[in-house]
Parts: sequence; structure tokens; C-alpha cells
Amino acid sequence: MWGTKNNQSENGHEAHRESGDGAAASTRSGRSGGAQSRRSLETRDEPNERTRLLDRQRPPPNSDGYLDPDDPAVSPYNLWSVRFLRYFTVLFLVISCLWWTLLLVSIFVSPPGMHSRGSGFFDFAYTCLTIGNLLVALIFFAAPAKALRITTAIISGFLLINMIMILAVPRVRLEEGWVGIASVVWASIIALWCIMTDRVVAWGKREEEERLTGRPESRRTLKEWLAVLVASVITVIFVLIVILMTGTLGIRARDATLPMYGDRILVDGDKYAVHLACVGNVSYTHGKKDATMILEAGEGPSEYDFEHWAYNAQQNGTVSRYCYWDRPGYAWSDNAPSPHSAGMSADALSEALAKAGEEGPWILVGAGTGSVVSRIFSSRHLKQVTGIMLIDPMHEDLLHRIGSPGRGFILWAWGIISPLGFERLGGALFKGRTREDRVYGRNAYQGGKYIKAQLQENLVADSLSKNEVVSARNIQSSETPLVIISSAIETRRDTEWERKQKDLTKLTENLVAWDIVNKAPHEVWRTLEGRDAMDKRLEELVKAARKVQISADIE
Repeated sequence: MWGTKNNQSENGHEAHRESGDGAAASTRSGRSGGAQSRRSLETRDEPNERTRLLDRQRPPPNSDGYLDPDDPAVSPYNLWSVRFLRYFTVLFLVISCLWWTLLLVSIFVSPPGMHSRGSGFFDFAYTCLTIGNLLVALIFFAAPAKALRITTAIISGFLLINMIMILAVPRVRLEEGWVGIASVVWASIIALWCIMTDRVVAWGKREEEERLTGRPESRRTLKEWLAVLVASVITVIFVLIVILMTGTLGIRARDATLPMYGDRILVDGDKYAVHLACVGNVSYTHGKKDATMILEAGEGPSEYDFEHWAYNAQQNGTVSRYCYWDRPGYAWSDNAPSPHSAGMSADALSEALAKAGEEGPWILVGAGTGSVVSRIFSSRHLKQVTGIMLIDPMHEDLLHRIGSPGRGFILWAWGIISPLGFERLGGALFKGRTREDRVYGRNAYQGGKYIKAQLQENLVADSLSKNEVVSARNIQSSETPLVIISSAIETRRDTEWERKQKDLTKLTENLVAWDIVNKAPHEVWRTLEGRDAMDKRLEELVKAARKVQISADIE
């Protein structure tokens, strides 16, 4: 019995072992088959744009096999096309920032080949708008919205209008140059790119939600709604900005049609043109050519009031001929490359007169800051200048006032926002301001070119310009007749100004007269008493100039 039980037990153990071995073999076979099946499945799955972004071995949390809509794996970034657009958007942002930096530098120092005859502020504004659009597209990249696409489409439409106006109006096209054209074209392209990017991201988001969750998600989280709201508000602000820029550009196109007396003459290697006009005929007295009077305006264009006084002087026979011009950036003249000093303006005037066929002798009449240019011009044409009249002139020791850093920053800030044209548009729409007002009249100070010219004067007033006028004083002929007419209001208000006016009477040893006109402002010709004083002293200066010319001929 024991032998039988033992045999049975052994047989049972052997059977169990055989059964266990079979099960183990079956298990190994199953595992091997499963591994082969997975390898076969992986071999059949071709790599696509979603490869390596999702963990395919990760079990879905839902019993239906789909991911939860809030799962981080449900993202448009799963698509290579979406990531491709984001990479290129970042690249475009880097390019735009580099261009922005170059334009910022060119306001202060013009790189070779990048000088714009206009102010350069429109180019800068277009690039700022471009960077703004790209930043909005990147910051809110994963939160596409129809409102964002609509506002960006409006921006794109107005930018296309801007591009058409710049290309269609010859004067504006010349002022903006290739830099301005490239800036507005790039801004238009980027606006269209942002629209396309937002549409592709919206499509990718919908595709991934449908594939991974079973349906497109129509709901948004509070964070997503806030993102859409902020993005929409920012782009609405961009829409208002581009509308104002379009209106200002339209005013520029309108002002470009204003006719002018005289000519624009290319100077400084044909880099820019200055406006020069001459009135009257060349006359002779006792066989000697009469001097031509040259006007140099102060803080504004010559055409506004100042030239009217000269016209009256020519009509009443005090002078037979006079010329006036606009310094670079004023009225009809282009902006010069930066930096630009008073001596460079004097050289531009000399070149313009030579190209126009104008010859001396000259009587110089300079006002305010323009008197600095007149003094430098006189020192460089000693034999041709036979008389100088300075009207409430700027002394070289006071140039630091217009060259202060605070004033320069304010001018730069006004220049940056000048393309919006708040004052110019408001004046045209509600105050009836005309083209004349904006080009050379009471509102000329609002233009980008004028602001750029003032900024250029500010940057070098206490350095280059001061050195040039100090050198001019040392060179100036002591025999040249000189008239100084000062504002009583300015001299009473500022004792230092009065002392410097007195010092300017010593520029030469032939002082004809120094008048301090009572109740006259800085622009002395704006009062009747001031104009009378200027007329009287101009007659005396002309006579003194003839005597100097005759004595020079005798010698």
C-alpha cells in the first residue's frame, strides 16, 4: 500500500511538474507572442508629426479609451505644423527686433545707405507695430480666437492701405525711401502671418481634441477666456494706432501737393535736398553788384512771417534781391543724415547757392538759433559777406540750453508718437488747419521732419555746433558791418541773455547799431515796432556794406 501510494504520489508529482512545465511553457509562449505582436504593431505604425510627443503605452483614464479634455497631452503642440509655425514666429520676432534696433540707432547716427529723407519715425512705428503683433501671437499662441483674427485682419488691411499710399505718392515715397517701404511691407506680411498662424493653431487644437478626447472642446477655462480678452484688447489698441497712422499718412500725402516757390536742390553728395528761393533782380550801383540778402530763420521756417518782412524790404527798394532757404528738416527741405551740426547746414547753404548760380556779395540776416548758421557761413565766405544783421541771436555759451539731455529726450518721445498725428489730425478735423499751416506755418512744429531736425540740433548743439561757431568767431573779419537787434522781453526776463547779447556786439569792430526793441518778443518781427527797427537798421547796414565793398575795391 505504501508502495502504491508512493507510486501514485510520485506519479502525481510528475504529472504536476509536467502540468506546471506546460503552463510555464504556455506562459512563455504567450509572453513571446505578445511581445512579437507589440513589435509587429510598432513596425506597422509609421512615424508622423505626433511621434514622440505622446506616451502611447500610457493607459487612458476613461473607460472609453479617450483622454480627459484637461489632460496636458491634449495640445495643438502635438502637431509638427503648429510647432513649425511657432519656431518661425520666434525667428520673425528676432529679425524684427534687430531691425528695430537698427532703426533706433539711425535716428541718432545714420548707418551707410540707411538715411531717410523723411523723419524716420514712421519706419520705427511700423516696426514697433510688427513686434507687437508677433508678441501677441507668441504669448497667446495656444489660445486662438476668432476675435483675434478679425482685429489682426483689420490691422493688415490698414497696413496695405499705408503701403499703397507710400508707393503711390512720389513725395512720400522719396521721403520714406527703401527703409520706409521695407518696414511697411514687412509689417503687412507679419500681420497676414499672424492671421494664418492663429487659424492653423485653431485647426490643430480642434484636431487633437477630436482625436484624443473624442470631440472638439467647445468650452474654455477661465484662464483661456482671460487670455482671449487680453489679446483682443491689445489688438484693438493696435487697430486704433494703425488708423491714426493711416490718417497722418493721408495728411502727409495731402501736404505733398502744396506748391512751393523756388527749388529743391540736392546737396551733400545728393543725399538730401534743401529748399532755396530767391526774389528780385540782380542790380548794380556805380558799376558794383548790389549785395543779395540771405535770410536764416530761427526756430521755425523762413516762410512764416520772417520772409514777409524781407519781401517788403525788397519792394520798398532797401534791397534789390534776397534769398531764403529752409534748413534740413524744415518746411520743404529733406532731413539730413544724423548727426547734423550748424556748420553742416552752412555748408549745405553754400552748396545750394552755388548750384543755383547765386553769387555774392551777401548780406546775412539771421534770427535766433539760425544766427549760429549765419555766423559760420560768414566765417567761411569772408570776402563775399559785406554785412551781418542778427535778430535776438543765440550766443554760443547758451547752446547748452537747446542741447540739454532732458530736451532731447522730450523731442525723441514726441518724434516716436508723431506718426499718430494727434495734434495734426485734430487740427485738420476740428480747427480748420490748412496745408500751409502744417508745412511752414503755425503747426509746422507738429511734423516728424521738424521734430527730427530739432533733435539733430539738440544732439550736437553743445559739442560740434559750439566748436564750429567758436572757430567762426576767431576767423570772422573785424571790418564786416554788424547790426544786433534784441528783444526787450527776453533781456528783461533773462539777465544772462542780456549779457550775451552785449557780448555779440563785439563780433566785429564795425558795429552799426545795437537796438533793444521795447515790447518785442524773441521773434522781433512779429511787432510793428520790431519791424520798423529792422527796416531802419537794414537800410543803414546796406549803406555800410557798400562803403566796405568800395574800400575793398580801392585797396
